[in-house]
Amino acid sequence: VQLQASGGGDVQTGGSLRLSCAASGRTISDNVMGWFRQAPGKEREFVAAISWGGGFTYYADSVKGRFIIARDNANQDLSLQMNSLKPEDTAVYYCAADSRPRRTYIESDYSRRGLYEYWGRGTLVTVSS
Repeated sequence: VQLQASGGGDVQTGGSLRLSCAASGRTISDNVMGWFRQAPGKEREFVAAISWGGGFTYYADSVKGRFIIARDNANQDLSLQMNSLKPEDTAVYYCAADSRPRRTYIESDYSRRGLYEYWGRGTLVTVSS
């Protein structure tokens, strides 16, 4: 599976951006998918995840209520709508996919980097004050 994130850019505080993640190679419609981010000098951190069917979503506390993760399995696409952006949201954003089809996990598992086998190249989001 190859994943490619896009949609990053420069935006002012309070603005919005929509990131997309396109999958190719094989279907990911049966896989848990997530978004992570890495700010300069910091560890990569969890942002949001969505179950393979799309019925369950999970967010980091820092983005809850501002970001929305969604998936379009028919088009092999994952998105992250980011609203009310803050300077601390500045980071390279990565999409990722679990390799095990149709698996369900306990809530806390969705934020573990080890859950995800496939990672895309990131897209940079810069939020200026």
